[in-house]
Amino acid sequence: MPDPSLPQTRTPESAAPAPGPDGGRGVSRRALLGTAGATGLVLGAAGGAAGYAAAPAQATPLTSVGADRSMFHGKHQPGITDGLQARGHLVAFDLAAGAGRKGAAALLRRWSATAERLMAGEAAPHDDTGVARDAGPSSLTITFGFGYGFFTRTGLEKQRPSALAPLPDFSSDHLDKARSDGDLWVQIGANDALVAFHALRAIQKDAGQAARVRWQMNGFNRTPGATARPMTARNLMGQIDGTRNPKPADADFDQRIFVPSSGEPAWMANGSYAVVRRIRMLLDDWERLSLSAQEQVIGRRKADGAPLSGGGESTAMDLEKTDAGGEYVVPLNAHARITRPDENGGAAMLRRPFSYHDGIDADGTPDAGLLFVCWQADPLRGFVPVQRKLDRGDALSRFIRHESSGLFAVPGGAARGEYVGQRLLES
Repeated sequence: MPDPSLPQTRTPESAAPAPGPDGGRGVSRRALLGTAGATGLVLGAAGGAAGYAAAPAQATPLTSVGADRSMFHGKHQPGITDGLQARGHLVAFDLAAGAGRKGAAALLRRWSATAERLMAGEAAPHDDTGVARDAGPSSLTITFGFGYGFFTRTGLEKQRPSALAPLPDFSSDHLDKARSDGDLWVQIGANDALVAFHALRAIQKDAGQAARVRWQMNGFNRTPGATARPMTARNLMGQIDGTRNPKPADADFDQRIFVPSSGEPAWMANGSYAVVRRIRMLLDDWERLSLSAQEQVIGRRKADGAPLSGGGESTAMDLEKTDAGGEYVVPLNAHARITRPDENGGAAMLRRPFSYHDGIDADGTPDAGLLFVCWQADPLRGFVPVQRKLDRGDALSRFIRHESSGLFAVPGGAARGEYVGQRLLES
């Protein structure tokens, strides 16, 4: 899980509202319903729709959370190196029969146009629902990827990357095929729940007849600013999660996370591969463990994330340290030991997940856990070797269940005037 201090590319929101459907200047999402007390009374009596139509064009300044903005255009797509967001939606689509390459190109063109506007804090290009009209961009990011089947449906099998081969089976898998894979994948994140939902709804509507939803999942993280200082996030087990995540400042970050400009296929230059897993946490079993037992499973202190070998959260783990009885202080099957890059041939991935909670089963068991999303230049050198090792003896495996899975090729960012995937679909 990434360090919340990861840099985000932001720019002040444009003061000028975007063109409306009639070619005139539309009302920005930022426009508030009114500032005077009398206006509030009118809204209460006449209804929100009328009040919005009569609202003044002048906007009240947003809070820092609402004003933060990530850029759509760039070398890489947004939503990869951006800091953790408070709300997220993951959704996969299957292309409709007959949509083909032409239909896919038109869809990605629509989606890119919508993403650019929404990430700037403006209304959707058409049929905007008004859900987020009072908010700014709120660090909204929208990211697009292609699944294995996309290349068959579009007749682009020769352009399918070898790294997109289906993931191998793992012994810990209990996968629901209906909630796995997909031709197209969209990741949406924002620091406001309404902004995130607004984007999800716009993307779904834009799909039209070209694609249908295959599966959709909702997640969350701690809201930025909720702690006294920036901190590594905690998961639903209460553990600090993401201490050793690669950081853009690392000398080999790009090499590990992004496909090089000279890489193959050429259309994937500056792109990355996303592994998506819905991992259910067996919280009732986990919470029966003592604090000491939980720390032995993870290999880190629960309070501050420090390794059991001593120090603080960022202190290097001493894998050889033993206790008075000669036992390793960090157990051999501890999760933190097994997942270390130096224990996996240097394999590394950028984890950027969301927690989820989808209700409580009839027996009182919470359906909750992690929407695990990790990024790497090559999943065969990132996720796969680490997961294979976890499969062979991770102490945490008793308390989690992998219930869905997907692998997606996420192309590099779109330049101005381009749409995401254009270099593939128009090659």
